[in-house]
Amino acid sequence: MKKTAITLNVNRESYDLVSYPNRTLLEVLRDDLRLTGAKEGCGEGVCGACTVLIDGTPVRSCLTLAVAVQGKEITTIEGLSLGEKLHPVQEAFINHHAIQCGFCSPGMILTSYALLAENPNPTEKEIRRVLSGNTCRCTGYAKIVEAVKSLAEEGK
Repeated sequence: MKKTAITLNVNRESYDLVSYPNRTLLEVLRDDLRLTGAKEGCGEGVCGACTVLIDGTPVRSCLTLAVAVQGKEITTIEGLSLGEKLHPVQEAFINHHAIQCGFCSPGMILTSYALLAENPNPTEKEIRRVLSGNTCRCTGYAKIVEAVKSLAEEGK
């Protein structure tokens, strides 16, 4: 297979790369750009550990070809914060002890961010429904839901 030139817009920066057209976005992010926030969990798009935002929508990067997202804005967990200051969603996860082992956290945080951007005041049922696509194998979702609810209540 022949490599091809691609340009990706990741976390407000443009990257020119040469890659095989069958490489996933997750592989390119982790191996080529050294952005390791998105994790490879199941590799089948089920667990959500590899979630990134494509034009603001949560997407499984393990199922997305890098060549297919040229011209779109890709946001990883590394790009959610602005400089040294964490995003309020990241801070809420820390403040509510919702990080746990941290493997699922990037996907949970990005999915929560997208939910709150679309619906700033979701109900607990809506939060649980949206987060149901992200698997946590630690202690459960109570602290994660609590963190997202706190943001809705604070209007952040």
